[in-house]
Amino acid sequence: MIVVMQQGCTDEQIERVQEAIESKPGFKAPVWRGEERSVIGVIGSIYPELQSELELLPGVVQVLRVSKPYKLAGREFHPDDTRITVRDVTIGGNEMVVMAGPCSVEGEEQMLSTARIAKESGARILRGGAFKPRSSPYSFRGMGVEGLKLLAEARDETGLPVVTEVMTAEDVEVVAEYADILQVGARNVQNFILLDEVGKLRKPVLLKRGFATTYEELLLSAEYIMAGGNNEVILCERGIRTFEEYTRNTLDLAAIPVIKRLSHLPIVADPSHGTGRWHLVPSMALAAVAAGCHGLIIEVHPNPDKALSDGPQSLTFENFQNLMNSIRAVAAAIGREVAPPVEAPTAG
Repeated sequence: MIVVMQQGCTDEQIERVQEAIESKPGFKAPVWRGEERSVIGVIGSIYPELQSELELLPGVVQVLRVSKPYKLAGREFHPDDTRITVRDVTIGGNEMVVMAGPCSVEGEEQMLSTARIAKESGARILRGGAFKPRSSPYSFRGMGVEGLKLLAEARDETGLPVVTEVMTAEDVEVVAEYADILQVGARNVQNFILLDEVGKLRKPVLLKRGFATTYEELLLSAEYIMAGGNNEVILCERGIRTFEEYTRNTLDLAAIPVIKRLSHLPIVADPSHGTGRWHLVPSMALAAVAAGCHGLIIEVHPNPDKALSDGPQSLTFENFQNLMNSIRAVAAAIGREVAPPVEAPTAG
């Protein structure tokens, strides 16, 4: 349910409606202030008489039922696009933001060299896994806190904000200490305890779609985070599991325009996990840009053949630089911006 306020209503009238809603046990009343009108959400167990009760309050134009189960993540309550700013980077605006880096942090030189190339090529955010969920218990599962420290070191040198995965509710505090954006991976998209925990943060969360998660389920997972008070959620299409075995997953490009229609939250695409094969990443990355994504997550490694995780889907430095040039061309064709390359500092 949403309460639409009169144009030019006072702050006192908005506060009175909020107080009337939140005085009821278990209810919340977030406010969205638009250019013309303000809208107040009604989050809680709605009862039949509530609509007429709220319509009697001063400043209220009408009270409407929200048809979608995701109240906070949906456009019915929040019609304008959400923009999320991380340091000097804004996700959800006209700039198409590239996040790049290795699947796993493996060591200082690997991380720093990749971060430098990412920045020089025009990437705006550095990615890298310190805690890794792996299908096999014998695979490399990340460096843990030492990996977080290396990510922070790379950020200090390059100025790139860091996004990295958090796997358990117990690790949220330590990951948040080092990361600028916390990633909830595909395997944890419906780990509701973890979603509740990151919902308590005031830091952006990158929420990846699961292997078999519907659009509505993805948005309801975002709703968990937002219901906890954290409205800075970035959605990610990273491929779903289908009958095709050639690719690791099937990148669902239709998710980009569909999610943009259903939700105000930014959506980015991950063609690396979406295909699992490096030679497919450029094509799918460009297609995602054309489809209207707000950003891309690209895996880059100095030597993919020796990567401890996801080498087959990682781009070399040269291939990443070439891809960035192509991304700029496609983005320009649809009126979008991409950060220009940055000259490497001169030695000495």
